[in-house]
Amino acid sequence: QGTLVESGGGSVQPGGSLQLSCVAPPNIYTTYCMRWFRQRPGKGREPVASMFPHIGIPAFADPVKGRVTFSRDNSKNTVYLNMTSLKPEDTAIYYCAAGRRCSDNPDYWGQGTQVTVSS
Repeated sequence: QGTLVESGGGSVQPGGSLQLSCVAPPNIYTTYCMRWFRQRPGKGREPVASMFPHIGIPAFADPVKGRVTFSRDNSKNTVYLNMTSLKPEDTAIYYCAAGRRCSDNPDYWGQGTQVTVSS
């Protein structure tokens, strides 16, 4: 099994909040580094945040620091990207991913969920 399932995208106004969810198979959730990436219009895919759920210490990319938190529910094999103070430049497709190390290219990807920030 290698399926990551995301949910929670949508449209919000600037300054709004959204929570993205990603459910992973247990074998991935308990051993892999769970990551969030995004791809903004006309841009390449960029990392947003990463965390080993069993350790629980997240790391964030500079553009989102202070506005994003990365939480998890171990009973549900689910990680959450909690985004606040959203800006139009946060508009992107957000992807959940998993790799054996947080610095590696991910082995597994979710299908992506669209986040649109617009007034």
